[in-house]
Amino acid sequence: MNWTNIKLIFLREVRDQLRDRRTLFMVAVLPLLLYPALGIGMVQMTVTFTEQTRNVVIIGADEIPPPDLVKDHRIVSDFFNYSEDADKLRVITDAPDSLSTANLDEKTRSAFRDFMKRIEIERATVLELADVQDEIYSLVESKERQKELTEREIALRKKVTSWFSKSPAQVLVIFPEGFREHYETGNKKLAAGEFDLEPGPRAIILHNSADEKSEIAYQRVKQALREWEAVLLAQRLDSASLPASLPDPVQSTLVDLVEADEIAANVWSKIFPALLVIMSVTGAFYPAIDLGAGEKERGTMETLLISPATRTEIVLGKFLTVMLFSISTALLNLASMGFTGQHMLTAVGSANASAIGDLSFPPMLSLMWVILLAVPLSALFSAMSLSLAMFAKSSKEGQYYLTPLLMVTMGLTMFCLNPSIELTPYYSVLPVVGPALLLKALLLGGATSSVVWMYAVPVLVTSFAYSALALWWAIEQFQSEGILFREAERFELGLWIKHLLRDKEDTPSFTEAGVCFVLIAMLQFVFLTSMQSNPNLLGDANGMVVVQLIYLIATVGVPPVLMAILLTKMPLRSLKLKLPSWKMLGVAVVLPLSLQPLAMELLSRLDRFFPPIPAGAEQMMAAMSEVPLWLSFATFAIAPAVCEELAFRGFILSGFQRSRHKWLPIVISAILFGVIHMIPKQQFNASLLGLALGLLAVRSQSLIPCIIFHAIFNGTQVFASQLEIETLQDGFTRYLVTFSKTAEGVDTMTFNPVFLAVCGVVSAGILYWLVKLGDESPGASELTPSANSHVIEASN
Repeated sequence: MNWTNIKLIFLREVRDQLRDRRTLFMVAVLPLLLYPALGIGMVQMTVTFTEQTRNVVIIGADEIPPPDLVKDHRIVSDFFNYSEDADKLRVITDAPDSLSTANLDEKTRSAFRDFMKRIEIERATVLELADVQDEIYSLVESKERQKELTEREIALRKKVTSWFSKSPAQVLVIFPEGFREHYETGNKKLAAGEFDLEPGPRAIILHNSADEKSEIAYQRVKQALREWEAVLLAQRLDSASLPASLPDPVQSTLVDLVEADEIAANVWSKIFPALLVIMSVTGAFYPAIDLGAGEKERGTMETLLISPATRTEIVLGKFLTVMLFSISTALLNLASMGFTGQHMLTAVGSANASAIGDLSFPPMLSLMWVILLAVPLSALFSAMSLSLAMFAKSSKEGQYYLTPLLMVTMGLTMFCLNPSIELTPYYSVLPVVGPALLLKALLLGGATSSVVWMYAVPVLVTSFAYSALALWWAIEQFQSEGILFREAERFELGLWIKHLLRDKEDTPSFTEAGVCFVLIAMLQFVFLTSMQSNPNLLGDANGMVVVQLIYLIATVGVPPVLMAILLTKMPLRSLKLKLPSWKMLGVAVVLPLSLQPLAMELLSRLDRFFPPIPAGAEQMMAAMSEVPLWLSFATFAIAPAVCEELAFRGFILSGFQRSRHKWLPIVISAILFGVIHMIPKQQFNASLLGLALGLLAVRSQSLIPCIIFHAIFNGTQVFASQLEIETLQDGFTRYLVTFSKTAEGVDTMTFNPVFLAVCGVVSAGILYWLVKLGDESPGASELTPSANSHVIEASN
């Protein structure tokens, strides 16, 4: 590799990008102007903002006990946290002079007059609706009665909504007849020492939470009524010579130890990680399209290809260019946002701004981490964007390909902003999530935190590893003539389906294998969503296990079989359904038995690394031991072995083997096999298991050993779940495993070190033999005829 060529290409691409005024504006000028302009605009809007007055109608104003709740068409300002909120509500009551003295135009006054008349007609309906709701909430009777009341509530609600939705008021408050009398009677009883107060008529508040105007008005009315009620309670206690502290038997004093710099750190911990991720992918977006699809449109790609630089050097030069603009965009946006946010609150000069203090910048060490973490993030997004842009024929097509990357990134960013999501060993090794959560922890907790430093190494190592993989993918894309010089395609669904059904090949293509995985994932999503919306379908343990069996067959087993029949000429070959050699059958029996203890020990050692298993998964695992052995074995051993192997080592692996790589199909199919399990702990275990199964499938050229391997591996767990711990302790297995209890009283199993060593030697020997078998086994590594022709065409 000649770094001089890479430097020349890098400088060439940078000069071309700098000549583009739009690129300069987006990278350098826009960040420096956008956030100050937004800040000034927000300050100006805050200063000049006036909220529209909302209307509240109170019926039964003469039933309101003192102190006064309404005065001069406003709720008394003493009952609001902020007195100016009182001016945001206009109150119309049923007092004789309320409408005439209100500051309303004649059209609005007429609308209120008609509304008041309608209330008198529908008042009984509103009171009945309130009574029905109260009875439903307190109902402990038969389901028939509850159903009857619910149907009645729906009918009443529709009737009330039909006229309230057209009213000029956003909130309606009704004080029923006898409200004041009952309140005063209760005061007299308490003053006389009588505490057997009977419940009386209740005030009714009518609003529509789906209407934002109504909801805003309701929240203010609710707050005022709560404060007014507190005053009434204080008066009642005073008249009865009872202590004011009676309603609060446990009194507490809130002491907030927060410092101004901690509030600032909390703000930056939300802004900086999100902005760094979003701007990194945005900064790589357009330069990658220009250097990939743009080269094809301008016709300059051929000039690069005939230069002395190799294709790898060309990709590295373009990659460094995209990465430079990605980092520049991210850091400039962060700097502009930081300075703008620091000074914006000071310009507002409000009480809320003083609570945040001067919004000081994070420590210099934390800012250095921002720059450091920007490197792997920018590298990852630059390589992925460049790969997708290379595949595109035009800039417009490149935008279509890169938009999903932007959407996925935004979803991961929102996930990291969740306050309940913290940095854990599992999250630290995930792409994008790890760096974002590490930066969040650094800014929030300080750069000297030992916990953060513990995660720094895995985050950086895995992030640079993901970036290297993405860069390798970009280089692989650039090596293909079919990708570099592909023509723009007009896609029509009907023609595409006809092409698939008419122009069949012997085995599935790489794309068809990917479509199969996507189809399985979508079917699983639909199935699980329907199960969550209909929990009664699961029933008891037997019901859960039967549903799991149907779920595996329908979502995992059926798609590869149907696709093999419909899309390929040789379905049996596509699914690798052929008889294997006796040696491979022996491997399929011995290897899972030797790998099972190693896998269980590894998972137990890494238990703290993974997040807790969801409650639904624990229920399913518990159901495994509660159902008959045959049903449990069929659901958790036979069905996964057949269905998952047909999909991942059958159709999907056959499609991936159409590529010119030897080990990549095994790795990709193993990763997809892990991803489909959804639970992190199972994903890790399934991915490792998928590597061994993929190797066995490639070397045996048959799916049967994989099915046997998978059934034995899962079957041992099924049998173990059916046995009591005492049985394992008293039998021959006591020489292989030992049981102990944790501090929480949970039984844990530990394998004998000698037994694990024997299993390790056996497993390593078998796997080594399978790896070395490639050059010795006839047909074990050969491509299909169609795949050979595919490679020949690409080389030409």
